[in-house]
Order: sequence, then structure tokens, then C-alpha cells
Amino acid sequence: MSHTWGYGPGNGPDTWHQSFPIALDDHQSPIDIKTSDAEYDSALKPLSISYDPSTAKVILNNGHSFNVEFDDSQDKSVLKGGLLEGTYRLKQFHFHWGSCDGHGSEHTINGHKYEAELHLVHWNTKYDSFGQAVKHCDGLAVVGVFLQVGNSTPELQPVIDALSLIPTKGKEAPFHNFDPSGLLPKSLDFWTYKGSLTTPPLLQCVVWHVLKEPISVSCDQMSKLRGLYFNNEHDSPCHMVDNYRPPQPLKGREVRASFQ
Repeated sequence: MSHTWGYGPGNGPDTWHQSFPIALDDHQSPIDIKTSDAEYDSALKPLSISYDPSTAKVILNNGHSFNVEFDDSQDKSVLKGGLLEGTYRLKQFHFHWGSCDGHGSEHTINGHKYEAELHLVHWNTKYDSFGQAVKHCDGLAVVGVFLQVGNSTPELQPVIDALSLIPTKGKEAPFHNFDPSGLLPKSLDFWTYKGSLTTPPLLQCVVWHVLKEPISVSCDQMSKLRGLYFNNEHDSPCHMVDNYRPPQPLKGREVRASFQ
């Protein structure tokens, strides 16, 4: 029987290497970003992010998190700059979070975890498709945004409100006219390094840009995230919490900063 990965004691990140041996390789994500070791690189370009709200298509519960997916057939919602060469199209965004009063970011800063982490996933348009891009070390660019508990972020609320439509695995609903740039902090200062997807198949195809400044999320908004379920509609209920992979060894990689 094939391995079904998840975040439980029997199928969680500690077991993923059994079916995905790349989990033990040298360029895995997330990592702990040690700020004293991250060198400022004046050659890094500012991030240029331009999203078209009309490209938002659907929101779905995939049993591991939820995705908001976008029309990526044209250069309408794109990322440039940073460590990147060329143009990357937005494919989807999703979140990782902890349990009640727990911290669930994937990346950590000097060992510090935030409540949650947003990942905006883009693919390199020099390749023909997302599926082709993931086969290359520069195929994807993911922007990571930390969430810390405080005031609510109004721009996040349409996403939170839509979660009631997708409570269990396999549920999806139309999700239109949404601009994810409202989920970005004022400052786009970032750390960057080369790594992998943080979920199976853990392909080492990601150029990471982790933003220094977090955005704010309210306790109520966090509770709505934790109200989702890992399970199918007719299975025993299991709340979607702690859906994060712990930091992986850096193994000699460089982490660079866009700021001093």
C-alpha cells in the first residue's frame, strides 16, 4: 500500500523519507534562519510583485492545508527580482499553522516560530508549465510571509470567510476577484536561499524569499484556520492543526539578506 503522508505520529515529517528519500538530501526546506549568519548582498534586486485580482479561481481543501489557486496561463500575476532571473507566475498560495495557542510557522528566525506562515508559490515562465518547472532547481519561487497574532488583517478576511465552504478534504469553491498583495507586509525586505518544497514530493526546485516583516492575524482568524479538517466529509473528524514541517539542516547553504 502506498504511503499516505500527513502530519500525524504515523505519517508525519519524521516518516516522509521512507517514501521520499530526497527528504534527507542537502537542499531541504524549511530552515532556521540565523540572522547573524545571513550576509547582506547588495546585488539582490528588490522584489517586484504584481497580482491581478481577476486571476483568482478557486479555494480548496486538499487534506493538508487549503490552496487558493490562480489562472497562470498568462503573465498577469507575477513575481520578479530578488535572487530571480526572469518572470515567475503565481500558481497558488496556502498556509501552515499550529494548534491552539501554538506556533506553526515552518521557517524560524533564530529559533523563533511565528503563529503561521503564508506561502505564495510561483513558477518560472522559461519553462512550459508548472509541471515542467518543478524538475529544475530554479523552477519555483516561493515568497514566505510570517503571521503573528495581533489585530486582524482585513485583506485576509475574504479567505477566512471562504473556509466555511471547504471544511473537509476534497471540498472546493469558486474564489474570485482577490488580490493577494493585500497579504504582504509594508516592507518587502527578505532573506533568500535555495531549497525545496516543504511537503512531499519535497522536490529541490525552490528559490525561497522569506520576508522579514510579519503581517498581523487575529485570534479569531487563527481559530477559523484551526476549524478546518484533515479528513474527508464522512470520516472521523480530525482538526487541521500543526500542518508544518520542522526546520531542516542547512548543510552549508548560504542565506543572503536584502537588507543590512
